[in-house]
Amino acid sequence: MDKASKERFFEVDALRGIAILLMVIYHFFYDLDFLGIADFDMNCGLLLIVGRSAAILFILLVGVSLTLSNSRSVLAPENSPGQFTHLLWRGAGIFSFGLVITVVTATVLEKGTIYFGILHMIGISIILAYPFLKYRLVPLIAGIFILFAGFFMENVYVDFPWLLWIGIKPHGFYTLDYFPLVPWFGVVLLGVFTGNSLYPGYRRSFRICECESNVLVRLLESFGKKSLLIYLVHQPVIVGLLLVLM
Repeated sequence: MDKASKERFFEVDALRGIAILLMVIYHFFYDLDFLGIADFDMNCGLLLIVGRSAAILFILLVGVSLTLSNSRSVLAPENSPGQFTHLLWRGAGIFSFGLVITVVTATVLEKGTIYFGILHMIGISIILAYPFLKYRLVPLIAGIFILFAGFFMENVYVDFPWLLWIGIKPHGFYTLDYFPLVPWFGVVLLGVFTGNSLYPGYRRSFRICECESNVLVRLLESFGKKSLLIYLVHQPVIVGLLLVLM
């Protein structure tokens, strides 16, 4: 593997850092409202935009990162484990963190247990995305199709919970975090299309500013590299601090 294929693209990590910061900001105001400290309408206006922007950017970058990982394995297969096995273990690991969140929310909350939140969705999507990674237009077409399917399924309800993971909800379903595969796997596939278009063969296909040494960019990069850890700990930290201050 040559030196270029070992390097990370700073802009991808920085964008992921922006996404995780937006998510922390959104959850800070969400917790203020949930704990009754202040009253915010989380379903409209600027806060809704912040929350959705964070989720869309974060999930889109999942797809981009998958293409970069796949490109590295293609460039140096002798130094890479079987790509599907790698994605299987990676996806299972992230999904297991989602299961921990399910257990915790079921234990501490009276209602709103998170059964299929963003980590559940990302874990499954990492595995499901494998057949799409070597294509450019196929994930674009499939992603658009899944997104449109999500509009039609949004108001579909049934009498059982077994299809929650694809976006078909039981009557009266309530949760604090819900990211079904339809439509959100479509966003992952759009990220795969984006990654294969912008970084073919693990090379940038566009020019970018020489700003990786900028302090702010480096800070965002560091947040992006630790995004999973930040996601796992930020809610307990925010809630704990708010309860102490109260």
